[in-house]
Amino acid sequence: MIVEERRQKVLDLVNERGYVALADLAATLNASESTIRRDLDYWDEHGLVKRTHGGAMFRADGQAMPALEERTSRAIDEKRQIAQAAATRIEDGASILIDGGTTTLELARLLVGRPLQIVTNSLPIAQLFASSRETDLVILGGYVYPRTGVALGPLTIRMLEEIHVHQLLLGVGGVTSEGLFNSNLLLVETELAMMRSADEVVVLTDHTKLGQKALAFLCDLAAIDTLIVDKAIAPEQRKMIGHANVKLIVAGETEEFRS
Repeated sequence: MIVEERRQKVLDLVNERGYVALADLAATLNASESTIRRDLDYWDEHGLVKRTHGGAMFRADGQAMPALEERTSRAIDEKRQIAQAAATRIEDGASILIDGGTTTLELARLLVGRPLQIVTNSLPIAQLFASSRETDLVILGGYVYPRTGVALGPLTIRMLEEIHVHQLLLGVGGVTSEGLFNSNLLLVETELAMMRSADEVVVLTDHTKLGQKALAFLCDLAAIDTLIVDKAIAPEQRKMIGHANVKLIVAGETEEFRS
């Protein structure tokens, strides 16, 4: 098991159980206690678990990635508007890569039945297209993160090295002037590989993510091409995105902004 995958499983177990003893984690993951101790120290430094004598406990104020079903109902109207704006930019016959997430899932629902080549690391999204005769579907394999149903890590990245798409549709955990962030280290590595495989990188995010950070840095804001957001975006956030020379599309507005 690679380091990142083991660390993620350590975090998952602590989050699921609330408290886990060091010895139990070592036995469950077939690793030495010294190795698990270093993993717990790592997550403690990142503020996601609280180290205790002989184990670790879940921190309710941490930034671990919520399960997909926990996030689906948040800002649902905004996410659907963003998805609609993204769908209108996708031409029939295009090859697109769809990252896992709640907003990208709303987008995928709008694309069912269209003649497209879909590549995805998301099991929920792949399931939408599995029986579609009009759509060519490629599923990226790898370690499947159980809380969200997305494939991550080295095997996924290896597949991405053989793939080229017109557009990448990407969700993020936070956007600031410093750049884009997400809540999972393995996910960030996978998303960087996704970005390398696409002609255009399109980020879909509702306004609640703007001005927020998450656990792991993904990339500079200028590394993406287009950002689609809902109408609740603040004027200073429009300027921030424009200063990075990123095309801004506000769902429900007809004009695209670039400073």
